[in-house]
Amino acid sequence: MSETDITVGGRVDRFLDPQRAEHEVAWTRWVATEAGRRLSELLRGAEDTDADEYRRQAERVIAQILDEAARSALAQGRAVLDARTEEVIASRALAQVCGMGPLQPLLDDPDIENINCNGTQVWVRYSDGSRERRPQLFETSEQLVALVRRIAAESATGERRFDPGAPILDMPLPGGERMNAIMDVARVPAVSIRRHRYSSTTLAQLRELGTLDGLSERLLRAAVLSRRNMVVTGGTGAGKTTLVRALAAEIPPTERIVTIEDVFELGLDRDVEAHPDCVALQARPANVEGAGEITIADLVRAALRMSPDRVIVGETRGHETVPLLNAMSQGNDGSLTTLHAANSAGAFTKLGAYAAQSAERLPLEATAALVAAAVHLVVHVSALPTGNRVVTSIREVVGAEGQNVVSNEIYRRDRAGEMLPAAPPSPATVDALAEAGFDVAQLSATMGMGGWSA
Repeated sequence: MSETDITVGGRVDRFLDPQRAEHEVAWTRWVATEAGRRLSELLRGAEDTDADEYRRQAERVIAQILDEAARSALAQGRAVLDARTEEVIASRALAQVCGMGPLQPLLDDPDIENINCNGTQVWVRYSDGSRERRPQLFETSEQLVALVRRIAAESATGERRFDPGAPILDMPLPGGERMNAIMDVARVPAVSIRRHRYSSTTLAQLRELGTLDGLSERLLRAAVLSRRNMVVTGGTGAGKTTLVRALAAEIPPTERIVTIEDVFELGLDRDVEAHPDCVALQARPANVEGAGEITIADLVRAALRMSPDRVIVGETRGHETVPLLNAMSQGNDGSLTTLHAANSAGAFTKLGAYAAQSAERLPLEATAALVAAAVHLVVHVSALPTGNRVVTSIREVVGAEGQNVVSNEIYRRDRAGEMLPAAPPSPATVDALAEAGFDVAQLSATMGMGGWSA
């Protein structure tokens, strides 16, 4: 099959026969890329361009590119695109240019979990854990910055800045992905997009994926129903948010939930059938004058005045630690949060460090006592090199001794899925789980291989 040279604006791009429908994708990609390049040059320095004006400019540029391609084809005696195909290509290219631009095809790939742009270099990580360098999508770093600025200006959660005065940006994308961008303080602009493979999930689905086994699924379901306060730990990208979504799916729809996040990711309020009474709160950075900041800690305090049955904090990592622990210990049982930690026991060290850095400046003895009163279970999820996630530890908090939190690891599994010896749960945990329908004898039977027996 012969190839066709298309000359536009002094550049030559090679395509297969433009009349074949399967090549609309290649045409769309080329037109969108060329339009993005021209728009970046056209609007350079015009930081006040709003979304409507950008779309109008994009429509004009795309039409111009297709007209030039048609004139070039006629001048060389080649076939031109028919009207229907040209209309489809223009529509798809406009969607890419006014969406995530050159990044849109990557976001449309369900196997890609993370997208990282280091200047003009693009790397992706797939759901199986593999990484790949993709072809260059931006001719210059300035084009990447221009794309991020436009996306920030069009944010549904309010316009965000991305410039030398505000060089760090963290925001959700329309599809639910989370984007972090940084400029000026980096050698080249860098953009990282993290997407969740499962925007809504259940404990049963996580069992099918291998994250849970039957025992941990039943235990965690009973923990939610018995209103155990839980901290989900793990490393970056380990699947903590996905596990919290699955735990939240077990919350009865009659309960009122308040979610608090830096950037909207959980999306529980969107599932009106599962969570009809859910309020989603998001922190807000300071404006250009340095005023108007609303922190996670502010939102936790505000949430307590909203009559919640449960409070879910997307991630605990600073000044919100003490307010959250107070909320958990003051009647909001069944609350959830996530925490970066290497293992379940490491959660207590992190909470102690955060509490010491908070406005309350709690000493370790006070923090240990507060954690013992607030947290019932710590659930650790591990990311495997294969891309799979596995819950490897469930630890109950039983008290505090001086600066230390006393805990029992009641469920242990290695990264290969093999069960390991574990400690028996305390009578309080046994009673709570049993009331929610969990047969503790199953736990003792499974952990009995070198572990404990009831």
